[in-house]
Amino acid sequence: MNVAVIGASGYVGAELIGLLAQHDKVSISHLVVSENSTSNGSLFSELFARWQGICDVPLQSFSKDWFNTVSETLDAVFFATPHEFSAQWAQAFVDKGVNVYDLSGGFRLKNTADYPTYYGFEHQYPQAVANAKYGLAEWFPADFTSTKLVAVPGCYPTASLLSLKPITAAGLHQNNGLIVVNGVSGVSGAGRKASLATSFNEVSLRPYNILQHRHQPEISQEAGTQVIFNPHLAPYKRGLLTTVTLNLKKGVTTEQVNEAFVNAYQEQPLVRIKATWPQIDDVAHTPFADIHWQYDEKKQVLVVTTAIDNLLKGAASQAVQCMNATLGLPTHYGLVPQLQGAIA
Repeated sequence: MNVAVIGASGYVGAELIGLLAQHDKVSISHLVVSENSTSNGSLFSELFARWQGICDVPLQSFSKDWFNTVSETLDAVFFATPHEFSAQWAQAFVDKGVNVYDLSGGFRLKNTADYPTYYGFEHQYPQAVANAKYGLAEWFPADFTSTKLVAVPGCYPTASLLSLKPITAAGLHQNNGLIVVNGVSGVSGAGRKASLATSFNEVSLRPYNILQHRHQPEISQEAGTQVIFNPHLAPYKRGLLTTVTLNLKKGVTTEQVNEAFVNAYQEQPLVRIKATWPQIDDVAHTPFADIHWQYDEKKQVLVVTTAIDNLLKGAASQAVQCMNATLGLPTHYGLVPQLQGAIA
C-alpha cells in the first residue's frame, strides 16, 4: 500500500511511522505535519533519531494544494491528528477512494450529538460517522474490508473493551449492573506538546475528568452497556492499565468466565491471558495486551485487569492491525517478528 501519515511529528505518529517503515506491504510516500509546524522540511529521522537510516522521509505541511496533488496517488492515509481535523478531512480522502485509518476520536462516537459535549465541536459529516467501522482489531476484523473509514479506538477504550467484551458479548454481566473501569496512563497519552499539567515536575498520581471523560461514552457504546470510567494520570512515560469491576448474573461459574476469555482470544496472538496480574513493564514498547481476571462466585464479582502500551496497542500498532485486516493479512502481520515465519 502507498500510504501517507498526517500528524507525523507527534508521539503516536512517530510510533506508527516506525511500524509502517518496517512493514513489507507498505511504502510510505508522504509524511505530513500541520500547516504552521516548524518541522516542515525536516527529515523524519532528524525529529526522531532512532529511525535514522530506517525512515529518512522529509516532512511536508498539509494544505489543500497538497491534498489535491497527492490524494489520488494514495491507497491509504493515517490520521494521527487533533479530532476536529480528521473529522473535517477524512471524508475528502474517502471520496477519492483512499482508505482512511483515523487514530483520533473524530469518528468513534456513533451519536453525532455527543461531539459538542465530549470533543468540543459540531460534527459536519454524520454519514461518514455512520459508515465508519470501529477498529477494535481482535473483535471486528471482517468489518474493515467493507468500509473506507476505520475509527481506531483510544488507548483507554482498547484496554477497557478487551477486558469487558468477552463478558458482555456472552451475556454474563448483570443487566443494568454497576460497571466501574479504573484506568491509569503515562504522560505520553497527553501528546508531545509541552504542558504544565503533564510536566514530570508537576505530575503526581491523580484522577481527572471523572464522570465526564470523552472515553466513557465510547466504552459504553462498544461494550453495549453503561460503564463508569475513572481515568488517572501517573508520572511515567508510557503504558496504560485498566481494572474493571462488575457483577455477573446469578449462577455464572468460573468455568463460564474462563470459557468466555478463551473463546475470545485463543486465536489472537497479540492478546495474552496471564496467570498473574499484568504489569506495564511487560507490555511497554510492544503490541501486546496482557489480561488477567479473578472471579468470586459467592459475591458474583469479576475483576479484570488489562495492560497495554498506550502508544502502540492503544494507537499505532492497532492501526496497523486494522490495515492488515483490510489487506486480508493476519492482524498481527509485521508486528511480531518471531511470528513472521509462521505467517509466511
